[in-house]
Amino acid sequence: MSFASASLSWRERFAGSGVALMVASVLVAPLIDIFAKLATATVPAAEITFGRFIVQAALMLPFAMMRGRVFSRSLTHAALHLLRGLILTVGMIAFVYALKTMPIADAIAIFFVEPALLTLMSAVFLRETIGWKKITACATGFGGSLLVIQPSFSEFGLVALLPLVTAFTVATFILITRALAQKEDPWAVQFQSSFWAILVSAAILFIGEGTGSPIIDPVMPDLQTIAFIGGVGVAASLSGILGAYAYRAAPASVLAPLQYLEIVSAAMLAYLVFGDFPDALKWLGIMIIIASGVFIIFMGENRSAPPPDATV
Repeated sequence: MSFASASLSWRERFAGSGVALMVASVLVAPLIDIFAKLATATVPAAEITFGRFIVQAALMLPFAMMRGRVFSRSLTHAALHLLRGLILTVGMIAFVYALKTMPIADAIAIFFVEPALLTLMSAVFLRETIGWKKITACATGFGGSLLVIQPSFSEFGLVALLPLVTAFTVATFILITRALAQKEDPWAVQFQSSFWAILVSAAILFIGEGTGSPIIDPVMPDLQTIAFIGGVGVAASLSGILGAYAYRAAPASVLAPLQYLEIVSAAMLAYLVFGDFPDALKWLGIMIIIASGVFIIFMGENRSAPPPDATV
């Protein structure tokens, strides 16, 4: 066997391990939403978000410390991290509150218009060139989302739009992350996202104290709910770690389409736990969203995959 063929075989095996890690990541990711939905029965969305980021920060801190600097020394970078924490917190609260009333697969499917949103926002704010094919794919993806949103809107009202809010916040989050990822260690970036999100969500809970809001008024959780919230944080951290190592082992263009497996795995788990399952019209919309997203990815270098700390 020649050295060239041996090298190719090694690279293929390495990429294969990345695919396996990514599949594991998207199979774990729906557990975030399963535990979050269970927790919404007794505590508000902001409190679940607060608990999630406490667990994530605690799990990410040792990795960040082992790799060197934990916090940014640049005031500009610190401000960007704070902005990321604010954006991420708003997006997560919106999504968790949507889960309180919506089926999980519906919410995730609507959220997955994020790659199309990110493509359009990159063109507007970063002056990236996108052709008519990508624009058509984005429009098609939004059309697919309407097939999921329309019946959900009729049943749940404005709550059905909250996953779109999360998609927009995550797309914005990724745009900011691009500026930081080139200059800081990825583990430190992930830790700081959780750290600032803790402070932002704590401030939101402080403001919401005594308001009676089902979104931001904190309550004392029971042990079962604490376990659910802990499950949210552990699942998010595990999915994020698996995803981070997957992207180190294989190209994003190979891995990014696999993120859409999360919709299918979420539908299966939600059916087993809650008895929810999308109808034929919603599945059609889901397939259109997946097809448009995969097309956007294969049209060029993929930059739409959410970083691990943006997993919903």
